[in-house]
Amino acid sequence: MQQLYQFGVRSLFKTLKADPERVHRQTIDLLAWLATKPNSGRLFHQPTRLAAQAAMNSTFASGTSSLCQSLWNINFFNPLGLAAGFDKDGTAARAWPLLGFGFAELGTVTYHPQPGNPKPRMFRLPADRAALNRMGFNNQGAAALSNTLRALWPEDNYPIPIGINLGKSKITPLEEASTDYLQSFELLKTQGSYFVVNVSSPNTPGLRSLQATEQLAPILETLQNANTENKPLLVKISPDLATEDIVDIVQLAQDCNLAGIIATNTTVDRSALTTRTITTIGKSVTDEAGGISGAPVQQRSTEVIRQIYAQTKGTLPIIGVGGIFNADDAWAKITAGASLLQTYTGWVYEGPTMIKNITSGLVERLHNNNLEHISNAIGLDHRC
Repeated sequence: MQQLYQFGVRSLFKTLKADPERVHRQTIDLLAWLATKPNSGRLFHQPTRLAAQAAMNSTFASGTSSLCQSLWNINFFNPLGLAAGFDKDGTAARAWPLLGFGFAELGTVTYHPQPGNPKPRMFRLPADRAALNRMGFNNQGAAALSNTLRALWPEDNYPIPIGINLGKSKITPLEEASTDYLQSFELLKTQGSYFVVNVSSPNTPGLRSLQATEQLAPILETLQNANTENKPLLVKISPDLATEDIVDIVQLAQDCNLAGIIATNTTVDRSALTTRTITTIGKSVTDEAGGISGAPVQQRSTEVIRQIYAQTKGTLPIIGVGGIFNADDAWAKITAGASLLQTYTGWVYEGPTMIKNITSGLVERLHNNNLEHISNAIGLDHRC
């Protein structure tokens, strides 16, 4: 089994010339299957789920781990999570704690099941350590995700926090967006550890217009009014917003008592790319719709994190995502103001060992800066 893991998962990660969406699907299916095997914890070089949970509880009780945090009364074993978009339907949800992630965000999920945009719709840009996607929120719907989570963890006893990213169904008119988000939330609100309102994907027509405060406010207010479980509610924003728009959204987030902000989603800006042609289809990058993720968004996402932290004086938790490949990238976002981190494209390129490399690298940087705990590093740039 150990050899199967090494051959199967790692070879899939390295198959950059294959169709990215097919490889993605195979990776999800393989991880889901491996996570069901006896002694799967050893297979993933991680403790079993029960052992991991026991270790987490022990660590928080003793306060010995420099990477553990408690945010929104939720325990995070380490700050590195899986970003939304990788496991939309929760198919491989059992694998993420075994791989060492501190948390995982499932989705984006919509109330209505939908196939997404026409294929091909996912492309790798290796020269830029980037990806271009226009998936279009392909998923089986909120009810299916609820059933999957109930089958995997009937008592919602997740070994790590499981966030749920909510999007608007494509068939739902923009003026009915609040109802659409609410319908998904009502189906899942007892199951997610936290929830994210995604209004920043560039791949659903008109969705980004919902970032305008006059359109976003009714959505957030509707969800908060229905939030009888008092679950943390966050909003995910675009890196392409102007400074004044970010200021307005942050103020709205505070007015609506949101738990935090995720910065950022993918970008439509192509200016940082060196790639000119997508080799798999022989077309210009500039001619292909979709959002860019990975290294090209790294600097901008960190700038947005820094702006939010400065505006809120560190009072509104930020999940930083965009171009995280190694411990240096992770450290830059934490010191800019991120409390938690997420990765997607970086993990695709670097492979499963990336998680251990980043977490051990963060511990080393804490030591080098004479800091005892990761909380001491959050926003450190603002104190220098």
